[in-house]
Amino acid sequence: MTLHQRRKLYFIILMIFSITIATGLILFALRQNINLFYTPTQLVSGEAPQGRMIRIGGLVEKNSVVRSKTDLTVIFRLTDLDKAVEVRYQGILPDLFREGQGIVVQGKLNNQHQFIAEQVLAKHDANYMPSEVKAALKDRYKKDGYGS
Repeated sequence: MTLHQRRKLYFIILMIFSITIATGLILFALRQNINLFYTPTQLVSGEAPQGRMIRIGGLVEKNSVVRSKTDLTVIFRLTDLDKAVEVRYQGILPDLFREGQGIVVQGKLNNQHQFIAEQVLAKHDANYMPSEVKAALKDRYKKDGYGS
C-alpha cells in the first residue's frame, strides 16, 4: 500500500468516526426533547416515567372538572374509557376545553400518580380529536367489542 493510499484510508476512517460521534451527540441531545405519548391506562399501569416530560391524551371525564376559587388551578380527570388519571393544571385553559372533549396535556407525572400539566391542547373543530387519542380510543372500542 502506497503512502497516498494509506493517507486516503486514514482520512476515510477519521471521517466515519467523526460522523458517528456527531450523530451520537445529536441523538443524545434530542433525546431530552422528545415528548412521548401515553394513554391514561398506560399511566395507571406504570408504563410512563415519573418526573419526565410526556404527553397524555383522552377525554375529559364528565363531572370531574374542579376549579380553584383562589387561583387558576384546575383539577380534572382524563380518561381513555378504560382508566382515568387526575390532571392538575395551573393557568388559563383553552376556550374550547370542556367535559367530554378530546384533549392532549403535556407535563410530568408526580410521585402521587397525579399528572401535573404544563400545557393543555384542544382544537377548535367540534369533531376534532388528536390522532393519538383517536387511535387509543379506537383500540379501546375494538377491545370492548364496540367497533368492527
